[in-house]
Amino acid sequence: MFVHSVYFWLKDDLSDADRAAFVAGLESLATIDSVRFVHIGMPAGTDRPIIERSYTYAIVLGFDDEAGHDLYQEHDIHERFRQACSPFWSRVLIFDSTSEA
Repeated sequence: MFVHSVYFWLKDDLSDADRAAFVAGLESLATIDSVRFVHIGMPAGTDRPIIERSYTYAIVLGFDDEAGHDLYQEHDIHERFRQACSPFWSRVLIFDSTSEA
């Protein structure tokens, strides 16, 4: 299993249409063949000092292995998402993890 977790800080001045386009872009990533699971969310209501809640949206994607992740990274849908949606965010932070030793 390979998990790709991406956290986005969207720009404050986005319109509702911009935000909707961003979410649609996130949803399009789930259609890439090598994606095994996807979760799209916003910060939960939990509020403890150790929890990072300053991001706007997160997407967590699971793949069978790193090769599946690499296919995702090179996929046309992923490239279209980056091109269309990168103007919407001011910051992005990515965490990749694997269960492989």
